[in-house]
Amino acid sequence: MTSNIPFTPSGLPVLIGSLPLNDHQQALDWIFAATPEIPLWPQLPGNPLEQMMPQFAEGIPCIREENLTSPEGRILFDTSGPDFEAQMLTFYEDCLAVQEQPDKLPGSRFQVSRERAEGLHLLGESLARHSSIAVKGQVTGPFTMLTGIKDRLGRAGYYDDTVREMVVKGIAQKAAWQTRFLAERGGGRQVIVFIDEPALAGLGSSAFISVDAATVQALVNEVAEAIQGAGGLAGIHVCANTEWEMLYSSRINILSFDAYNFFDKAAAQAGQVHSYLDRGGILAWGGVPTGQAEDIDKESADSLTKLWEVQMVKLVQPGRDLSALLRQCLITPSCGTGSLSQAHARKVLELTKAVSAQLQARHL
Repeated sequence: MTSNIPFTPSGLPVLIGSLPLNDHQQALDWIFAATPEIPLWPQLPGNPLEQMMPQFAEGIPCIREENLTSPEGRILFDTSGPDFEAQMLTFYEDCLAVQEQPDKLPGSRFQVSRERAEGLHLLGESLARHSSIAVKGQVTGPFTMLTGIKDRLGRAGYYDDTVREMVVKGIAQKAAWQTRFLAERGGGRQVIVFIDEPALAGLGSSAFISVDAATVQALVNEVAEAIQGAGGLAGIHVCANTEWEMLYSSRINILSFDAYNFFDKAAAQAGQVHSYLDRGGILAWGGVPTGQAEDIDKESADSLTKLWEVQMVKLVQPGRDLSALLRQCLITPSCGTGSLSQAHARKVLELTKAVSAQLQARHL
């Protein structure tokens, strides 16, 4: 991970991608109102093509989609087709071509179509009309994709070497394409791309007892390095508990986690946290709750500001006080708001903005 990051988060607010809306322009209006310094593109999961698996599946030959827009639709992996070997060869030729000449990414199989990411394209068109210091995108993480797609017998793609290799390379190049897309439209803004990995919450459990953390870290690193190679900062978002050591020692620049529910677990090894911060790492403090409506209802900007202070004081050490910690923090919701009511989602966005403002006023 680079230690010379030309971006200081300083407690700025930023969101996780999903919103419970059907109109992308309305979603962008919400986003620019709540996080004008670091807007992101909205994912609207009410559209089947914008759900986590399909949104980044285009152009990866081992992934098959069947009637995604119908209730009976599904996404799976399948390498049994008679032309799969030829498709695989072409896929790797395309990977090699864009790695050697990144200028070939636009128009390649690795671009994300407007049909599947209207919010991304709309954000790109909107940036010239807004002032911001950075812009955020997101991509489905390779581990989440590989454990989410299964064959017709129910075996996850992660356990198929051919599928695992193709999916991680496909996602890495899609992340690189997205980084360049946002950079070209951002006019010098810092581009941040989060690798969304909710499936990492199961790492170490009986469900993934045969999964090796080093292998998962290598998957994450390949995507992170593709983002960084295209000029972006690579974040990772995990919305529950996981093997934090693996992430602190990975190539990521930003660790986004659910601080509302899992701060003590994520910060249990303070030495690892400080080593990560010493290398220039950023913590995206997900202290604004999104999991339970009653949590959203009971919290206020004052209570969540206090929560940040109570939690982060545990990381204070000589030479790193609360002000220094805030300079290496972003303030975020604990997860996306796509499954919430619109009223609760609006409150989450408002709280994120207000907590950020209060923390900056108190500590910077």
